[in-house]
Amino acid sequence: MRDDVPVVVTGLGAYPMRGVAGPELVREAVTRWLGLVVADAELAPYLIGVDRARLAGHLALTLTVALGGPAGDLVRPAAGAWRGLGLTEAQHRRVVDYLAGVLRELGVPAGTVTAAGRAFADEAGS
Repeated sequence: MRDDVPVVVTGLGAYPMRGVAGPELVREAVTRWLGLVVADAELAPYLIGVDRARLAGHLALTLTVALGGPAGDLVRPAAGAWRGLGLTEAQHRRVVDYLAGVLRELGVPAGTVTAAGRAFADEAGS
């Protein structure tokens, strides 16, 4: 995937979510989130050669569950989505901080932002 092509998250169907908007919010959050990571000069090299559409799908699944959406048959849909990239602990925290900022910008309640950040911090074993 070329660096200048935005990632578009697809494949999220309609479903009820507790307390926040549905798949549109998840799509927008993941698209903005990956945009921030790609724009970060220190983090962008970790995404070279990575199938960003697949990564976005994994992130969207974990975020969907963290925001109260259904897990379906998957207990941890994106276990290790960031882990395999070789990020340091500090870099991983920055990635999670980007997510929190995006969710706040999208009007997600503070407690839900915290839960989502925890889901991604936990996925890296932090």
